[in-house]
Amino acid sequence: MKHSILAILVVLVCGLIVMAAGNAGDQSLPATANDYKILAPITHGDLTIFPVVSDKTHDTSNFITLDEGIRSGDVVVTEVGNLHSTMRRRPPYQVRPYSGAEVNRLVLVNNSKHPLILLAGEVVTGGKQDRVVGKDRIVPAESDPVDLSVFCVEHGRWTETSAKFDTHASVMLQPSVRKQAMAEQDQQKVWDAVGNSRAQMSSAVVAAPPAAVGGGGSGVGSGSGAGLGPDPYAMRLRELDSTTSYAKARENKAVQAQVDSIVEPMQKSYESVIKQLRNQNAVGVVVAVKGHIVWADMFASSALLAKYWPKLLDSYATEALTMPGARGDVSIKEAQEFLENWQAKHEVVDSEPGLYRQRELVGYKFKAFQLTSLLAKAAFDLHLSKMAD
Repeated sequence: MKHSILAILVVLVCGLIVMAAGNAGDQSLPATANDYKILAPITHGDLTIFPVVSDKTHDTSNFITLDEGIRSGDVVVTEVGNLHSTMRRRPPYQVRPYSGAEVNRLVLVNNSKHPLILLAGEVVTGGKQDRVVGKDRIVPAESDPVDLSVFCVEHGRWTETSAKFDTHASVMLQPSVRKQAMAEQDQQKVWDAVGNSRAQMSSAVVAAPPAAVGGGGSGVGSGSGAGLGPDPYAMRLRELDSTTSYAKARENKAVQAQVDSIVEPMQKSYESVIKQLRNQNAVGVVVAVKGHIVWADMFASSALLAKYWPKLLDSYATEALTMPGARGDVSIKEAQEFLENWQAKHEVVDSEPGLYRQRELVGYKFKAFQLTSLLAKAAFDLHLSKMAD
């Protein structure tokens, strides 16, 4: 079989990476029907990611992310019925009647001159309770107030802590919780998944030695560390067990230490792969935990992937930290088969003409969501997420 020089180089580099990771024998495979090419896996502990590259690339520089918009102040998210001071002066628009705050609705205004990308799974904190974006969508530049479909990820609180929401922690729900919001669209299932995740985080912290979670003292149950005041390890466990907020649980220093122990080596390995394949266009990853493929995220450009990568990697690492079961192995062939399988038995399309289209595909053992921009100068697929069912 004839190979181009580039293909041979890719195989050789991936082979070296696999050998270094102790996975000798796997090879990168030809591109899928979608022009996605799966590279050799990067594994640390229970988490495995397969970088995905593509020959296709798009200019996504005109879009802004939710983190960028809120950080700049150009994007404002608030409770329904609390729209004051969210818009800059623009020509009159038709105001729809808003009443009081609602669990599954927020209002967003994009005051920037750029279209905004919202991804399902992005968490906003504040208001009367923390929420998560329920679906991928695009909000136009200089928008009127837009209704957001959201789910609560902080069961129990209904007291306003701030008029506007923030994303200061840049939290993305882990796949098992994100799935409940995107595919099941069921508030109770989201709450149940959040509760289960928090319980697993607590168990993971308890199972780890105090030094591994940044704590001092003698461990759980001790009131002080050698007379130096409260034991920080025990304090962090109490904080974790007392909160109902997914974001606060993820921000807990003991949990963050555990997540970082997975993220940091994975990030170094990922950067090494992309550096060696700098002529390739890294657009996404296939994710496996304990030998089971659970998710895939693909973007329109490597630049867009880079913007979301830190919060995505954190979410994958959290899944690895909290998913029960024994460790297993997963092959590059399985990852490619997962990415090639798009045979849908059911499809639902949600569209705003001239702005975006979202397709939900339900197939054998998978669900996928495809966000396509319909903007005149940016008509292409922006984000594709796929979950194992």
